[in-house]
Amino acid sequence: MAEQFDQLVERAAATGDLEELRRLADAGSSDAVDVLVELAGEREDFDELRRLAALGSSDAADVLAELQE
Repeated sequence: MAEQFDQLVERAAATGDLEELRRLADAGSSDAVDVLVELAGEREDFDELRRLAALGSSDAADVLAELQE
């Protein structure tokens, strides 16, 4: 199952499919969360970072804090 998630995350990350990454993150994929945090940080997407932080991502909270400095 984890291997299946990994392949789906890789494919979604490669195509920039944020909806698929969110779906995978909601299903429990920490890799999908990591990719979402990275992409949101690159785009300075504060709303997405706040959403991820509210869901418990300390990485998203850290990136958000760095961007707001």
